[in-house]
Amino acid sequence: MAEAVCDTSPLQYLHQIRLLHLLPSLAARTVIPPAVEKELLAGKAQGIDLPDLRALDWLSVRHPVSRPAVPLVRDLGPGETEVLMLGLEAPSSVLVLDDALARRVAKTLGIPFTGTLGLLLDAKRVGLISSVAPLLDQLQDLRFRLSSGARSAVLRLAEEEG
Repeated sequence: MAEAVCDTSPLQYLHQIRLLHLLPSLAARTVIPPAVEKELLAGKAQGIDLPDLRALDWLSVRHPVSRPAVPLVRDLGPGETEVLMLGLEAPSSVLVLDDALARRVAKTLGIPFTGTLGLLLDAKRVGLISSVAPLLDQLQDLRFRLSSGARSAVLRLAEEEG
């Protein structure tokens, strides 16, 4: 993956399952917009287990330079909106989004995207992790929304169904 433009939740969940190091291993660059930086800093100030952005030398903040049609979607949060804006500005990037509405908008706009689960599948595919199933358990313990059908599909793609 050339460049990943990340939303808040994938960074949060990967950090909380102690696999945040997968991002720089899977992407040439990892970028977040200012709204995601603000969300992470605010959450950390409230005591939520989030990464220390100053310690992530592989992560950079990029401001969207234009405000295209994305703001017309009113139900998106500021982080998702700015991630989508950066995706429109950098068509070779891949958005890393877990939010269902943001993913639908990305699909409509023709912007490539993945999410936390897609990153875990990619990490297994290239040998960075050996198994996805225990990570799904950890994510669910953290209240990551994962239906039984989605869990089965991910395990099937990871070749771990049994």
